[in-house]
Amino acid sequence: MDILAFAGSLREKSLNKALLRAIEASAPEALRIEVFDLQGIPLFDTDVEAEGDPDRVERFKEAIRSADAVLMACPEYNHGISGVLKNAVDWGSRPPRDAPLAGKPVGIVGATPGMGGTARAQDQLRQSLKSVGAHCMPKPEVLVPRAHQKFDEEGILTDSGTRDHLERFLAAFVQWVQRFDGAAGPR
Repeated sequence: MDILAFAGSLREKSLNKALLRAIEASAPEALRIEVFDLQGIPLFDTDVEAEGDPDRVERFKEAIRSADAVLMACPEYNHGISGVLKNAVDWGSRPPRDAPLAGKPVGIVGATPGMGGTARAQDQLRQSLKSVGAHCMPKPEVLVPRAHQKFDEEGILTDSGTRDHLERFLAAFVQWVQRFDGAAGPR
């Protein structure tokens, strides 16, 4: 099963990029996770789109289309979704009749130094993905609060409880993805 994963943060030492690395390390053999860096994806602009998608956007859309599912690591900025992640969803929702995210099973995870564990941002992300026609896995949620205390200086997950939860999440995610057959919807 091929999973495209990306973090809604551009920062190299992002907690959400570290969370994706922890997920890669915990992934069962059945999952092949490709992490796509959103660096270099321009702000969505229909004028730019009308001239043809930039190369980086084309690669991003093709990566979504070729994946069996998408996994998004969602930071929370000012109680909301990051501009980087919203921009990725906007590009992935185009063109409307052939959107790469339409019908795609999606998992959402998030890490933050705050106490809320990205719950508000994940809710906003789910709303955007619903409008695109993506199928967001409802449970279990991965909301990692105080994440700066759960990763070491190199971004390695050191918290065994979080690691165990990620393994349960991945097992559920595999089952979620298996319910779908491409853009055809639930089996």
